[in-house]
Amino acid sequence: QVQLVESGGGLVQAGGSLRLSCAASGRTFSGSAMGWFRQAPGMEREFLAAIARSDGFTKYADSVKGRFTISRDNAKNTVYLQMNGLKPEDTAIYYCAAGETTSGLRRLESDYWGQGTQVTVSS
Repeated sequence: QVQLVESGGGLVQAGGSLRLSCAASGRTFSGSAMGWFRQAPGMEREFLAAIARSDGFTKYADSVKGRFTISRDNAKNTVYLQMNGLKPEDTAIYYCAAGETTSGLRRLESDYWGQGTQVTVSS
């Protein structure tokens, strides 16, 4: 079993930055790819970024390339999402998830999801 807990969300002005964290518990973290997703009001859940379990390979949605950076610290069982240049359209609930591969996470294939953390970007 894997439990994921996101933190770091909140209110930020347009152009600002936030760093989200996702703390994982359970014995499968080191063997899992990890990803970040978001869901805005009235929208379906959207893939943002994923990172492979060991070699550091990453994938990003085109909408966040150059602005968001995913990283992980396996010793701390934690994955991060650094978000820069935030825009009002980035307002959403942000989720982390664990999966088999980065490509699978890109397709929203995951057995484990966090509870989400709210990010609100004011204009």
